[in-house]
Amino acid sequence: MQLTRRAALAAGALTLAGCSTEAQLTASPSPSPSAAPSASHLPSEVVHGPRDRAQVALTFHGQGDDRLVRTTLTVLAQSAAPVTVLAVGSWLEQSPALARAILDGGHELGNHTYSHADISSLDAAGQYAEISRCAAVLRRLTGSAGRWFRPSQAPRATAAVQKQAQRAGYPTCLAYDVDSLDYTDPGPAAIVANVLNGVHNGSIVSLHLGHPGTVEALPELVAALRRRGLTPVTATTLLS
Repeated sequence: MQLTRRAALAAGALTLAGCSTEAQLTASPSPSPSAAPSASHLPSEVVHGPRDRAQVALTFHGQGDDRLVRTTLTVLAQSAAPVTVLAVGSWLEQSPALARAILDGGHELGNHTYSHADISSLDAAGQYAEISRCAAVLRRLTGSAGRWFRPSQAPRATAAVQKQAQRAGYPTCLAYDVDSLDYTDPGPAAIVANVLNGVHNGSIVSLHLGHPGTVEALPELVAALRRRGLTPVTATTLLS
């Protein structure tokens, strides 16, 4: 019995190291199924969710004109589509009411650094300062630093950034496997096409606040996802 217990503990350690289904979540997007990990078993960075669930997470890099952001929230409410907003701390400080508006809309807030600097180019102290300062803003405005961190000006978190994110209280960085390219302002039709061309079960989609074309694209994007049988959910729901 003692040997069996030790073997089970060893297997658990391998799972936490990412040697099980969690490793699939950080790999390049693939249509193959993967089991849903528990919150404590997520790897240090997640690129997509389980491929055996007909769900997608629409995630927004968070900063933009207040009126346009409120319009975005109105459109999302009309579409009944909960999203995850990775917020820039300095933006929230300037528009603190939007933090509560986002949460009251059924969405979730996460951390996208304080000043949206090129975080990969900073030293460890600078990286930690960017992440922890945004976390402090989130806690002050909402009572929580949020569950997710996404690096600024980088599609993936380096190992060094992941380390500082964990130090600041974010065990898992939130990446994505579908880029809408909406920040290039290609027009609503192109934004919808960019997402639909790459989306699968479990996809995490990158979008941006502050772009009129994104707001215009949202109703058709959400409708098109649902026509494919895909339900928009928050990142936490997708990865739970």
